[in-house]
Amino acid sequence: MTGTSFIKLLGLLLGVAAVNVLVLSPGFIGLEIGGSAFSAACGITLFLASALALLYGSYALLFKPPLALPVKEIRTHEDYIEALSRYKRMKALEHEITLALEQLDRLHKKKDTLLNVLQQRFDPAELSYKKFASTILEVEKLFYLNVRSILNRLSVFDESEFKRLQGRQAASLPKDLLQEKTAMYNEYLTFVKNSLGTNEEILLKLDKLLLEISRLDSFEPGDIENMPCMQEIDALIQQTKLYKQ
Repeated sequence: MTGTSFIKLLGLLLGVAAVNVLVLSPGFIGLEIGGSAFSAACGITLFLASALALLYGSYALLFKPPLALPVKEIRTHEDYIEALSRYKRMKALEHEITLALEQLDRLHKKKDTLLNVLQQRFDPAELSYKKFASTILEVEKLFYLNVRSILNRLSVFDESEFKRLQGRQAASLPKDLLQEKTAMYNEYLTFVKNSLGTNEEILLKLDKLLLEISRLDSFEPGDIENMPCMQEIDALIQQTKLYKQ
């Protein structure tokens, strides 16, 4: 249960309890279950309504899966994890989705480590710190852009149709149609694999950047652009920008 769900469930419990106290307490409405027929009926109805509210509210908060967030509205690291986790049962891409989730976790840890190292070596107001930090953020944006592209492909990937192409039913299709459909689904798989490969390359470059920063003793801010890893990262960012155009 998430913190938000726990707060909502606690609020539901307190709300139901407050309504019961207000209706049954002699100091307020003072409804008596053992009183008149009307009073008893109202009291029983209140208890049933309270029980139903608690049961449905608990189910909705604890067991009912939340609505999927549209890809264009995904913003946070947690949003990406939740969005990818919805496809973990997709057998055709089970390994790739597991890898994507692992990459997200590794990115989060590497970013924290890099920023901690920068804070230890530089003052946040220094130009050197700002240059390194901005590059890390640009790389992070590129990483999430690849994950967003993967999610877009997953949202339209029909696994049941893909399984039919691998089964006996595919034999009844015309050969050219079968080849065209197979090529289309192979394009899905290839795109996902290539995006994961690019993100793996990004993680490697972040490791190299961390190593290069740890080796530095003294340098001028202008030397940052000449660092091999910074040049590799800049080339990767520029290449992606050209691809997007």
